Amino acid sequence: MEKIISTPCGLIRGVASRNPGVTAYKGIRYASAERWKHPVAVTHWDGVYNADHYGNCSYQPRAFYDEEQVTEKAFYYNEFRKGQQYTYSEDCLFLNIFTPENANPGDDLPVLVYIHGGGFTGGCGHEKHFDEPVWPLKGVIGVTLNYRLGPLGFACLPELWEEAGACGNYGLYDQLCALQWVRSNISAFGGSPKKITIMGQSAGAMSVQQHCLSSLTNGLFRSAVMSSGGGVSPLLKTRPAESNYAFWKAVMEKAGCTDLAAFRSLSAEQLFSAWNTAKKEVKGAATACSPVIDGRLITAKPIAHSIPYMAGTTSEDMMPPILLSMARNWCAKQENPSFCWHFNRQLPGDKNGAWHSSDLWYWFGTLGNCWRPMEEKDQTLSEEMVRYLCNFAKTGDPNKGEEANLWSTAQTSGKYVLCMGEGNSVMRKPSTWKLVYTMLTNKAVGE
Repeated sequence: MEKIISTPCGLIRGVASRNPGVTAYKGIRYASAERWKHPVAVTHWDGVYNADHYGNCSYQPRAFYDEEQVTEKAFYYNEFRKGQQYTYSEDCLFLNIFTPENANPGDDLPVLVYIHGGGFTGGCGHEKHFDEPVWPLKGVIGVTLNYRLGPLGFACLPELWEEAGACGNYGLYDQLCALQWVRSNISAFGGSPKKITIMGQSAGAMSVQQHCLSSLTNGLFRSAVMSSGGGVSPLLKTRPAESNYAFWKAVMEKAGCTDLAAFRSLSAEQLFSAWNTAKKEVKGAATACSPVIDGRLITAKPIAHSIPYMAGTTSEDMMPPILLSMARNWCAKQENPSFCWHFNRQLPGDKNGAWHSSDLWYWFGTLGNCWRPMEEKDQTLSEEMVRYLCNFAKTGDPNKGEEANLWSTAQTSGKYVLCMGEGNSVMRKPSTWKLVYTMLTNKAVGE
């Protein structure tokens, strides 16, 4: 059933979700942006905005080749994208909102905003595992979004700094703009601008952490969730923008550009080609497309927001003992009650276990989109995890509404975390030996 509502930007038409009782508003343009400039939020549109299909994804490497033919991409392609069509463009600043179909302005429902991962170089907000989350069935509005990736989202050059007084982090500013747009408009969808939780996985979790350390995001959210990416570790140390100048100068040279104007006028394919060549030949490629200290969004002396957190990892994750320690330490050092998890479900269909990103099927409740022969056990586990997540979005405590306070806070549980997946969920300490062995033998590649 279609539904038209009035927002501060204008009228918008949503469509029925595959989940009965949920309305989907897909492909809402939240901002526009010129190349290597900060986004400008959308504040008005004419007529009725038809939010019946997903918007463009950011250009990314897979936009320029047939992913199905690349062996090293086969696992995640088969898992999350096979059979789907995606359009790619620099015009990619779109978000999606999923609400209870009976939601109305003034309902003040909690809101969960998800930032996708993909190494800051790939992904989008509507891959299969994100496609129509079940959270609205639990009274929580869901938001997913796209942001600029790779060289479009993270280029750093002295010319850009001279032009704007900062450079880099364009993708993070897109995320910030999306959060600001949600705060300004979500009441029209039945949500509360004062009850927003942000969530991310992998590079999305790293993004969430940066927003939780930034003064620019004060008042934009009240709690945060980080999966397989955030935490306390020297691995997450953010470098100054100027440390990436040499690499991006090399990209300019590979593209045959002598000035910023020429670099800006390159086609996306030429830009990505030059970037790909530089990655193979020039030092600094590993950190070139990642957050940097720009003195505005990210500063040299950040201070974490005093809010509740959930953070965790999977048992066959990338570097599982390190990621688990990072998440546990982050939660333990917070002033507010925070909660750490360890997901160990050995997913049916192959022998890869609980690989990096596997928990997302369960958090989103989208098992029906997956090719795997999911069992009743998986459905039950997903329902449990969705409840925990939605309880947290509602109250800041995943236990609220449960029969028992099973999940102890990281501040009181030491090295015990909530282990979910195989067997009943229980607080315990995962085997360090097993996690180290997994790290040394696992072939989890991530994206």
